[in-house]
Amino acid sequence: MATLGLSQFVSGPTHQAGHTLDLIFGAGIDVIMSPSMKVPWSDHYALKARIDFPPPPCLGGEPIWVRPQRLMDPDRFRQALRDLAPPGDSLIELVEGWNTQLLAAIDEIAPKRPLRPRRNRAPWFTEELRKMKRDLRRLERVWRGARDGASRTSYRVFMKTYEMAVKAAKKAYFSASIASASSRPAQLFSIIRSLTSLEGQPNLNNNLTHSCEAFASFFAEKVLLLRHDLPANLDTIKELEAPRLSSGPVLDHFDRISPADVDRFLQAGKPTTCPLDPCPSWLIRACPDEVRAPLGDIINLSLGTGIFPGELKEAVVRPLLKKTSLDPLDLSNYRPVSNLPFLGKVIERAVAEQLGRFLDETSALDPFQSGFRAGHGTETALVALTDDLRRQLDRGGSGLLILLDLSAAFDMVDHELLDHRLADVGIQGTVLQWLRSFLSGRGQRVALGGELSSRHSLVCGVPQGAILSPMLFNIFMRPLAQLVRSFGLGCHQYADDTQLYLLMDGHPDSAPDTLTRCLEAVAGWLRGSRLKLNPSKTEVLWLGRDDMGSRGQLPSLAGVQLVPAPSVKSLGVIFDTSLSMEAQITAITKAAFFHLRQAKQLAPYLSRPDLATVIHATVTSRLDYCNSLYVGLPLKLTQKLQRVQNAAARLLMGSSLRDHIHPVLYQLHWLPVEYRIRFKVLVLTFKALYGLGPSYLRDRLSWYAPQRNLRSANNNILKVPGLREVRLASTRARAFSAAAPIWWNALSQETRALRDLTSFRRACKTELFHQAFGQGAA
Repeated sequence: MATLGLSQFVSGPTHQAGHTLDLIFGAGIDVIMSPSMKVPWSDHYALKARIDFPPPPCLGGEPIWVRPQRLMDPDRFRQALRDLAPPGDSLIELVEGWNTQLLAAIDEIAPKRPLRPRRNRAPWFTEELRKMKRDLRRLERVWRGARDGASRTSYRVFMKTYEMAVKAAKKAYFSASIASASSRPAQLFSIIRSLTSLEGQPNLNNNLTHSCEAFASFFAEKVLLLRHDLPANLDTIKELEAPRLSSGPVLDHFDRISPADVDRFLQAGKPTTCPLDPCPSWLIRACPDEVRAPLGDIINLSLGTGIFPGELKEAVVRPLLKKTSLDPLDLSNYRPVSNLPFLGKVIERAVAEQLGRFLDETSALDPFQSGFRAGHGTETALVALTDDLRRQLDRGGSGLLILLDLSAAFDMVDHELLDHRLADVGIQGTVLQWLRSFLSGRGQRVALGGELSSRHSLVCGVPQGAILSPMLFNIFMRPLAQLVRSFGLGCHQYADDTQLYLLMDGHPDSAPDTLTRCLEAVAGWLRGSRLKLNPSKTEVLWLGRDDMGSRGQLPSLAGVQLVPAPSVKSLGVIFDTSLSMEAQITAITKAAFFHLRQAKQLAPYLSRPDLATVIHATVTSRLDYCNSLYVGLPLKLTQKLQRVQNAAARLLMGSSLRDHIHPVLYQLHWLPVEYRIRFKVLVLTFKALYGLGPSYLRDRLSWYAPQRNLRSANNNILKVPGLREVRLASTRARAFSAAAPIWWNALSQETRALRDLTSFRRACKTELFHQAFGQGAA
């Protein structure tokens, strides 16, 4: 046995006759033997030993230590936190005590263990398929080089053969796996996740193309290089030296947080966990009674002293490929996604609530800024934009839409300029001191494949992933919209997406001088604010009967000549020169049918509620996104969307193509596409009328006020624009300011009289459901 490298650990007799008959051999382990024990039912002794095994080998080098989630019982964690009372009086001692005791509690109930090796994510992808894939890529290179008919035919035939082989391998493997794993939900979920993943999608956790340090250096140097190219100019110095005068209301201190507020902040948002957190955040949320008092002390001390804890200023960044079609070897194709400590986010929510309430009461933010504001969104901004453009085209005029593009806008926010602009809106005293502490001394690390990079300091920017960052960025960008409107142009913003539009009477041969001066002022303001403008990525759309490119040249932007495009993509929606929405609907139907084909593979393995969740997340959400822009579209376009909904309904209910679709939609209680569009417009109208939506939509609607005392004055109906205001029938059917009053007045008086949003949605859907399927529909 010694020649095999094995050691024998039993020393002494193991039999009543005094012989050593029972042996324990081993290699690479530690065995501690206890004295042998006699037992009455055998002439052999019972052996007792403690065997310490080394950690199992893991893929990718060093083992990854994790905590088993099955051991994270909230009741046991609550017992472990029974003595949670962070010692000390200073903020630093309170935060350190909080982290220390949470870490001790999670170590008690779920100590770390080495992670087992991961299984192959695509076990169905055999060596035969891998060889076929290599041959397919070789034929593809031949076809690209030759461009002859024979090569094309060979490539297409082999591609079909390869696709059929892949589908057969998937079906055979997953059918056998599902049959053997039907009683194990965890394994079933893993199989479903593997089935829905796209083949060939880069996975950084399995294939570490770049190291953590490479990503961390790239993200940090990118901001430093951009900042070096945008030094402070005369406009920057002039703004910083200007006196900080605020004649309106002032917010100079925070209100004290109550225990009820602490519970509300704990339950708000998603319980995301940062690698720097001592324990999972969902466990903290499950123990509100134990953490309420110490958490309230930390929040109140932070708000009262105007100091944000330094231990919570570090972010963990995970690189995310922007698009699966991009080259994974190019670091510029990755987006840094930040994750911040949970305790810091809870403190931020307390600040964001009071700061947001002050900004709403004083109307400090720009009314046309729709990013990260309650009742605002991409859809409301696009509805207002298209309404202005359609009304302008109805008057026989033209429109020019310019979509500005900024590089790393959130990461380039200058702290001194932000400090000055915060003071301009009335932020002073302890509140301003706290925000300075929140922004200063921040850093980030990159996490990749279980590794963590070194810390890189951040000299500018607002931390992405933070609760306060969108609000601070909106304050920072507030002067830009005011500058644009001073030249007579319209401006809608959604965070860093800025949309300028110029409404012109008739069809001019060239752009007016106002546009040239406005673009120069915008470029100058961005340089003074130390923000990087990408003129090459700025898109321009000319709307009207004539093409701007054939009638005159547009002005330049930061030295780059602007050229009109046949279509542009704004906030996820494709617009063309006539606002026909044909390109947008074509893209939606293409993506929706792709996901329906993927969901069809899941249908045999999922229950109906789970399949409905998949369909709503991948298909219905696309049909409903900004569908209020599809008002009054031709039948050929709405039928495309209806075919997508019909296919989704048939897949969910398992009906065939020969079955009529109306009973299927009726059974699912789905409104047809045409009525879903009308429902969205009516909900936006309700929000705008009763203060739940943006003011720029409310200003487009007005209550009907007859000149005489009529009974219709109390019917809660809206004024419909007359023929002098809207001349074309297409505009009346498609513009929000014209179509919304018509549909609102068509509702029953009982529905129009409702004031609660939930009740209105329910009553409105029921009424539209009756219209779609007849009065007998329940």
